[in-house]
Amino acid sequence: MVDLAKSGPVLEVKGISKFYGSVRAIQDVSFSLVPGQVLACLGPNGSGKSTTIKMLIGLVKATSGEVLFEGKDIHRDLPAYRKRLGYVPEEANLYPHLTGNEFLNMIGTLRLMPKPQLEMKIDSLLSLFRLYPFRHQVLGLYSKGMRQRILLIAALMDNPDLYIFDEPLSGLDVTSVLIFRNLIQSLSARGRMVVYCSHLLEQIEHVCSHLLILANGQVVVCGPAEEMRERLGQASLERIFMDLVADDGIVRTANNIIEVIASP
Repeated sequence: MVDLAKSGPVLEVKGISKFYGSVRAIQDVSFSLVPGQVLACLGPNGSGKSTTIKMLIGLVKATSGEVLFEGKDIHRDLPAYRKRLGYVPEEANLYPHLTGNEFLNMIGTLRLMPKPQLEMKIDSLLSLFRLYPFRHQVLGLYSKGMRQRILLIAALMDNPDLYIFDEPLSGLDVTSVLIFRNLIQSLSARGRMVVYCSHLLEQIEHVCSHLLILANGQVVVCGPAEEMRERLGQASLERIFMDLVADDGIVRTANNIIEVIASP
């Protein structure tokens, strides 16, 4: 596990760029994380968030630059890095023929979790996420929110050092959203690192300590959230996002839509 007394960054993203032919996905993106930090990764569609996340989990290699974990390039030993990582993808694409219990057992086995510990954690987490009565039901019959909760359990159960959440609240009910918010705060307090990618600014505002805002594949702003608020003179994350990234025609566009739908 990460040494909480470690003074330097544990995750370092150094000038990563990704080009598909001549098409730029992201260019010269840099940031770092130390234990306890929660980094909100924000940006409009097409800003490069998904490419950045794919590079953080080792699914895509950078055209240039590098991603380091404890000073080592993650691709030097990708399985060892992923053992330290908990990931919830944007799309809950699961194996529909497996039951919830079978899926979690498969994930735990792949992560080399000891069997007695794995079974105890699966039963406990299924109960806490209100899925225990459905543990022997195939995932193809789960609702969207139930599938999302299974993914959260899969990411959490091995107690990794780094979490990457990509739109983790998709399909969750209000109770689950509130539990997740408090969970992020508790993970941070225990020295875990979180990269939280979402369009739900209000939810991120409650838990993030740092901001990474992307636009057109490049970093617009990166730094402590409170420092950004003071520097830009804005009280809310929504206003910061609007000022830095959003088109100034948002209100006008909304009014134009109303005019169109209200016309005879």
